Amino acid sequence: MAKAKELSGAGLRGQVAGKTALSTVGKSGSGLTYRGYDVKDLAAHCEFEEVAYLILKGELPDQAQLDAYKAKLKSLRSLPQALVEVLERIPATAHPMDVMRTGCSMLGNLETEQSFEQQQDVTDRMLALFPGMINYWYNFSHKGLRVNVDTDADSIAEQFLWTLHDAKPDALHTRVMQASLILYAEHEFNASTFTARVCASTLSDMHSCVTGAIGSLRGPLHGGANEAAMELIEGMNDPEDAEQKLLGMLTRKEKIMGFGHAIYSESDPRNAVIKEWSEKLAQASGNTSLYDISVRCEAVMWREKKLFCNADFFHASAYNYMGIPTPLFTPIFVCSRLTGWAAHVMEQRADNRIIRPSADYVGVAPRVVTPIASR
Repeated sequence: MAKAKELSGAGLRGQVAGKTALSTVGKSGSGLTYRGYDVKDLAAHCEFEEVAYLILKGELPDQAQLDAYKAKLKSLRSLPQALVEVLERIPATAHPMDVMRTGCSMLGNLETEQSFEQQQDVTDRMLALFPGMINYWYNFSHKGLRVNVDTDADSIAEQFLWTLHDAKPDALHTRVMQASLILYAEHEFNASTFTARVCASTLSDMHSCVTGAIGSLRGPLHGGANEAAMELIEGMNDPEDAEQKLLGMLTRKEKIMGFGHAIYSESDPRNAVIKEWSEKLAQASGNTSLYDISVRCEAVMWREKKLFCNADFFHASAYNYMGIPTPLFTPIFVCSRLTGWAAHVMEQRADNRIIRPSADYVGVAPRVVTPIASR
């Protein structure tokens, strides 16, 4: 066996793999910026459509531009009949991320990107359609209900909640969903985004790039941490029970999802934002149990391991307070991160060279084939 070279930057940690003007992670502001704007400012003052416009086009829109963009997205919500038929054939037992992957791929068959000049329109179509697509499948497969996706919702945030519950959502819930979508919209060269850029570097179409990104996000080490966090906290009775169970998990060296981050070293700036919204939702619901348990988990993990909550942990309780089923947590991530994926695809296309890294060979030394009769 050939001796393996000493590897540094395993998993490409710390390796620069390209250039981007879209975001910075752990470098300035509170720790995350989109095109120069701090994510906390964006979450406090903007709608998700404003941030999508910023990420995709480079600047925040003025009121007229925002109104026109929202009107365009609203006009693109309808599901093609062929896509509806596919969604109705997917069983309730399917993983919702597989539904997102299949839906995106099917849309690419029905509305194929013919040239890169269509990339903005293709992206807008997916932004408008994805919330209704996943919720149509969920309601049909689990309840036998064919929800109307052509709602009067004013925003993508409201559209998601409306098509999920088949009713106009509470204003507070819509505002929280706006913030959540903004927080998840973009995050530099994470695994799913890098997948999209690798695919884009081959000059593949936008639907293929996004389908590949969904496949990467499906893995539990990338997406799914908010689902795992929900499974953790819903098994705890109260803050005291939460502390004892966490201490037991730490003693057994079990992995606890929703804490720490590959890039941030002291805190995840997105956590502070969604934590505040989770508290408001808890108070509005009249039952603060999940929030109180989450706060105790945060304290224990910091005290025992100096691990901080990432964006996913308090998203779990926030989504639960809004009546969102746990399996749909990660598809919400898709509805948001689509903006970042598409913008990275556009950026890759604008200055492209196929991404083809090298590898350190660790197999056997060169050898000669022995004829089969002599083996």
